[in-house]
Amino acid sequence: MRLSDQLGPLRVAPAAQGPRTVDYIVALVNSEPVTNSEVRTRLLRVEQQATQQGAALPARSELARQVMEQLISEKVQLQQAGELGLRVDESTLARAEQSIASQNQLSVEEFRRRVVAEGMDLNALRNELRNQILLQQLREREVELRVRVSENDIDDFVREQKNSSDVGNLELNLSHILVRVPENATPEQVTALQARAQRVAERARQKEDFAALAREFSEAPERDNGGQFGMRPADRLPELFVTATRDLRAGDIAGPLRSPAGFHILKLVEKRQASLPDVEVTQTRARHILLRPGPQLSQNDAVARLAQYREQIAGGKATFEALAREHSQDGSASAGGDLGWASPGQFVPEFEQAMNGLQPGAVSAPVVSRFGVHLIRVDERRQTRLSDREQREIARGLVREQKAAAVLETWAQDLRSRAYVEYREAPQP
Repeated sequence: MRLSDQLGPLRVAPAAQGPRTVDYIVALVNSEPVTNSEVRTRLLRVEQQATQQGAALPARSELARQVMEQLISEKVQLQQAGELGLRVDESTLARAEQSIASQNQLSVEEFRRRVVAEGMDLNALRNELRNQILLQQLREREVELRVRVSENDIDDFVREQKNSSDVGNLELNLSHILVRVPENATPEQVTALQARAQRVAERARQKEDFAALAREFSEAPERDNGGQFGMRPADRLPELFVTATRDLRAGDIAGPLRSPAGFHILKLVEKRQASLPDVEVTQTRARHILLRPGPQLSQNDAVARLAQYREQIAGGKATFEALAREHSQDGSASAGGDLGWASPGQFVPEFEQAMNGLQPGAVSAPVVSRFGVHLIRVDERRQTRLSDREQREIARGLVREQKAAAVLETWAQDLRSRAYVEYREAPQP
């Protein structure tokens, strides 16, 4: 697999292949040019990703126009970042390079050699990384300034879930009376049994004790329990019962309803929409050794040192726990690097991505994150159901994503509308 296909969230396409065309300006954005070669390079990237994902694309001329508009929007945002004084320093850029290299099990030097070997320009790649980091910082800043998620927002989200018509999230407590119809019943018998069921239903609607009626007339297994099923998810009840009762209020009666078994009378005892669907997630229990680069330890030295620890562990010369206690520079050191059980999203993305790629018992190559350089071992995984509090945190994240998407779209459109854009020649993909 080519390195350009593995660059993860900071993805950079190789230089455009095929016949070269004379480069020219397709648009000016506040006097800053967008060139045809920029459009072609981005276009190739989009096409490569669509091929990998099996996604459909519009006609190439239309796609080139969309790519040009995307580049114009990004150019406006990068200019805004400059006006706000946002910068990406060399150490941040180096961490991004190191992270990509580590994901590919390469040193930075090996990564750079491979970039060149695959026909990519190293300086262009670094500039692209810098711009992507800058855009991410700017967008996070705009979201942070504008998006707030209150407890009322979460309550509203949960309330929407409760009022949802989604049967998969509906729970019903029904009481049931069955007037059974024999398999070979004559039409006269069926009519008589239907009349009997109708009389029982009318008595139930007149507020007679449904449990007593069930014990007297029902031929269903739950008659001795007063006909009650107990609270059950709707998808575990007959569709006939759910359809007849889902829009009723507590205490209402439905029926008689005919099924192959006979005539059914139902009372809705209780109905609820689960606050949120039951959520099961895969939790991971991992350990790590963290080294924090500083004046006495460069990032490359930290990577090299952790690579040595990994070799010692693989060779049986040391245990992960002992090395963590001795060398790790965070609070988990005393516990042998144990991070406890973690749900998805608990760690920063660069750490979690590396952790999720490990089988239990495996030790990662050195992983660079915003906190330093890590050696990670996954001990075990489990499926677990989230508590109500954890589900509310999921709701908080979903609400935040919804708000952030709306905020960013409005902000980007406003920024674009205030920019001076002069279109020149159409792009030639």
